[in-house]
Amino acid sequence: MSHYKRPVSVLVVIHTPALDVLLIERAAHPGYWQSVTGSQEGDESLLATACREVMEETGLDAAAGKLSDWQQKNVYEIFAEWRHRYAPGVTHNTEHVFSLEIPAIQPVKLAPGEHIAQLWLPWQEAAARCFSTSNRDAILALPTRGAN
Repeated sequence: MSHYKRPVSVLVVIHTPALDVLLIERAAHPGYWQSVTGSQEGDESLLATACREVMEETGLDAAAGKLSDWQQKNVYEIFAEWRHRYAPGVTHNTEHVFSLEIPAIQPVKLAPGEHIAQLWLPWQEAAARCFSTSNRDAILALPTRGAN
């Protein structure tokens, strides 16, 4: 089994019916706010990856909400500082977009060492705070895509 990360990941935008969005702040980069993200492992499906990452990063059970696969892929260049996690020569990642609607704002249990803070914001404010353009664009699409 390879010790390298697969260049396939999920982005899961967690939100309420009122479009309040959960953002979590990266421990390694204070000030970098994002939705749940994570790489696919082994032979798990993208849906299983999304559920696992939501649980690992927030303590929330995706089965208790409405998880939607947007059937949208974003391909982006992996930041140079994180390329050592991938096999030699791998420079791009394919990210699959999901949303998870939960009934109301709730506290989350952050993954120690991975994230240091959480914040629920109205969707427009959440989008403006994201460091990732694909994350921002997914949040901006919530009013039309998130309820599907």
